[in-house]
Amino acid sequence: MSLKQIDYGTKEYDQMLALRYAVLRQPLGLVFYRDDLAKEKDDILIACMDEGDMLGCCILSVEGHETVRLRQMAVPDKLHGKGIGASIINFAENLARDKGYKRVTMHARDTAIGFYEKFGYSIKGNQFKEVNLPHHVMEKLL
Repeated sequence: MSLKQIDYGTKEYDQMLALRYAVLRQPLGLVFYRDDLAKEKDDILIACMDEGDMLGCCILSVEGHETVRLRQMAVPDKLHGKGIGASIINFAENLARDKGYKRVTMHARDTAIGFYEKFGYSIKGNQFKEVNLPHHVMEKLL
């Protein structure tokens, strides 16, 4: 298993899109829109790979001089509990820190709050709906 930053528009990016669709979009009947995906060319794209297969991924989007937003975290259900999500979070935080960012924020699905709390993220503000699911803003200072 290896963790790495990948490039927009590559074969690995296509694998990332397929994983994100299967885990995050398809179960909700949602699709990706070309305009939204085009914005990702400036994002930090992170993949967990094993012998060419993508096991998990996330994106860091710059929100300000000191802040990145973690989004589109995806690990297939069958791989939950194997440390893949933890490895991705640690890699993403270290990469953000190395690039000079001091804070990571996210819109966490309420079903994932417990997972993120294990890594020191805390809820900021009230619950809101996003993609028809309850979410909370979460944040961690690096």
